[in-house]
Amino acid sequence: MRNSIRVLFLLALAVGVLFPGCKKKKETADAQGQAKKERIKIGFVVKQPEEPWFQLEWKFAEEAAQELGFEVLKIAGTDGEKVLSAIDNLAAAGAQGMIICTPDVKLGPAIVNKAKMNGLKLLAVDDRFVGSDGKFMTEVAYLGISARKIGQSVGKELYAQMESRGWPLEKTACCVGTFDELDTARERTEGAVEALVEAGFPEEKIYEAPHKTSDIPGAFDATHILLTQHPEVERWLVCGMNDSAVLGAIRAMEGVGLGADRVIGIGINGTDCIGEFQKEDPTGFYGSILLGAKEHGYSTAKMMYEWIVNGVEPPKDTRTVGQLITRDNFEEVLAEQGIPIP
Repeated sequence: MRNSIRVLFLLALAVGVLFPGCKKKKETADAQGQAKKERIKIGFVVKQPEEPWFQLEWKFAEEAAQELGFEVLKIAGTDGEKVLSAIDNLAAAGAQGMIICTPDVKLGPAIVNKAKMNGLKLLAVDDRFVGSDGKFMTEVAYLGISARKIGQSVGKELYAQMESRGWPLEKTACCVGTFDELDTARERTEGAVEALVEAGFPEEKIYEAPHKTSDIPGAFDATHILLTQHPEVERWLVCGMNDSAVLGAIRAMEGVGLGADRVIGIGINGTDCIGEFQKEDPTGFYGSILLGAKEHGYSTAKMMYEWIVNGVEPPKDTRTVGQLITRDNFEEVLAEQGIPIP
């Protein structure tokens, strides 16, 4: 037995002496693999960094980074100039890929070209790029929401709430806060209107309130104008592109004495309305369709990592759906989604 062990030892030693490169190559390969892993950087550019939705996307992207061992470079791209500059900065910082929610979908061709010039893999999130021909750039990997279906869920729930409260159709109208400059916004509001009409709500009682800006002040101003045009309406259903659109409308309606007993509003996003649910007394803001910020942040970051490391290209079109949250269930649902409650 001793002789056998001694022979094996001598053979191993001989291999090391005769072929020293084998061990060194393995050590070098291991070191390179580790170094490659440590060098992976992924940019995550968002159009409105102050919004809770985008902060959550960043938060969940960082969770993926901690799990898989890469670095997320968070950048605000609030306009075209900042976006194109961000791409150059990401390349200079050593990033291999970038995820972006563009401030303007028409920037798509410029973003694609800039990313190619800098050797960055590209994945669009939330808002899909539009080409110079006005059509979606389906060649760019994209993760977004099923905007029309989510809008339809808003319309169905508005009608259901109206019926459960016994509101007469002849005394009820619907305020639709529109922002057609953004395709996702248009699909959401069109979906809500489609569902309302299909359920039996009179189309002639659905009024649009075009927003000049996609925030609460923009919604407030547009709704105020609509209310002055239709003082005869006693009860209102309210929908829009997001929580802010509905919150602005609710504030305008409160300003003319319309409270929770005469207004039903349902938003979209579910992250900008938590404070509304936490108020001691209910307002006209009934609920919101909570979107999957975790999937939009975590999944896109993971997809990009797999693309860089293993060459697994993301799907060209991935869509997510949401769920209704109200004063009654928002704490439970947010906890399940890993979303902190202020």
